[in-house]
Amino acid sequence: MIRRPPRSTQGVSSAASDVYKRQNMVCVSTIILKDLSLTTNIGFYGPADVIPKEHVLDMSLKIDPSLVLIENDGMEFVFDYDPLVTTIDVLARDQHYHTQECLLTRIVKACAQYTEIEGVTLNLRKTPVLNNGSLGVEISVDKEYLEKVRIAL
Repeated sequence: MIRRPPRSTQGVSSAASDVYKRQNMVCVSTIILKDLSLTTNIGFYGPADVIPKEHVLDMSLKIDPSLVLIENDGMEFVFDYDPLVTTIDVLARDQHYHTQECLLTRIVKACAQYTEIEGVTLNLRKTPVLNNGSLGVEISVDKEYLEKVRIAL
């Protein structure tokens, strides 16, 4: 029989290591953009239809934790999401869309251009619907799907 010292006498690093081994902890990092109001023109509406006043985007980007848990403070150590947000704004403005899905497809392709992005969830919704609600489309794509899009670009 192997005797181990009581937990209270173990070093901090050893105790922490035991916790990680027992719980199989995983570090996941996500950049979250919420409630981005897009200037866009989506859909066709008749005279009696409720025309949306706003299209709103929520976006979650899965990235490597090493781009979030950094030792040194500086933009060169993190994922700079501002160019992507600018691209999304340009995509939203540059044409009339028949569907929200078409705009979402273009945003997924824009995300695929950044190899730092390992997965993305997009939620695009219009408001109002029947005067007070919102209606949207959500898509989640993983690293494998993004790789296929990257190859096709």
